Amino acid sequence: MRQARGKPLNRSTLKGFALPPVVDGDKETKGRILVVAGSREVAGAALLTATAAMRAGAGKLRMATVDSVAVPTSLAMPEAMVVGLAEARDGGFTRRAVRQLREQADSVDVVVAGPGMAVAQTCAALAEALIESSAAVVLDAALLHSLKAVESDRRRLPPILLPHSGELASLLECEEEEIEADPIGCGVRAAQRHAAIVLVKGVTSHVVTPDGKAWTYEGGAPGLGVSGSGDTLAGIVGGLLARGADPLTALLWSVLLHGEAGEVLSRKVGPIGFLAREIPDEIPELLAR
Repeated sequence: MRQARGKPLNRSTLKGFALPPVVDGDKETKGRILVVAGSREVAGAALLTATAAMRAGAGKLRMATVDSVAVPTSLAMPEAMVVGLAEARDGGFTRRAVRQLREQADSVDVVVAGPGMAVAQTCAALAEALIESSAAVVLDAALLHSLKAVESDRRRLPPILLPHSGELASLLECEEEEIEADPIGCGVRAAQRHAAIVLVKGVTSHVVTPDGKAWTYEGGAPGLGVSGSGDTLAGIVGGLLARGADPLTALLWSVLLHGEAGEVLSRKVGPIGFLAREIPDEIPELLAR
């Protein structure tokens, strides 16, 4: 049985999804973004995400991570204000830290949360708190395993969810084999259940909306299947949102740019062997095409 396909996702398709124009002005005019990421074991995820957000055009960067890695994160990312928050025994944030993150979220335009975070008891509370904030929200990795279904949707903007098949199975409380058999159908179910725009990640990726619209991306390069690649994708989405793109436009462009960056690096380095940290540096030139 052949899997369903959405509309092809390419530059021709995206002519109907224009990105905001580049504007002159200070950092405030290019959007304020908060990256909530990293843990003791995966501190670098926050750097990958934040770097990609800035390469995509975000103007003012704030980062929040666990106390144990806040200082080295700040030194590695001098462009950011870095906030270290209390860490629970399971490696996640404490309840008090979740309340602080909600306050932080209300003071920015965009929040990207989840890359490199520990799967912890407070993940569900954090995901809910961020979604209820006034910011546009991108959720990835650990936070997707704990996301509750939406009973009523009063949000100004739909959140963006970035699951691979295992995380999508958690969102739908189903087996991973079901995702692999029908990624678009499962993506639509998740989009409806969580009132969100969903990227079903894989060798072939699908962007789906709650009303059943779908786009399929089959580009990229084998080398994109590497540690940290998904973190850079999350950052690109956040950067385009910070610039003023609507959630669907930001996600469609991010999937394409991430894939094109992989294609460029596969020509420079080889089909495999390039590093996730090299992906963000390709984004400004790709945006200028």
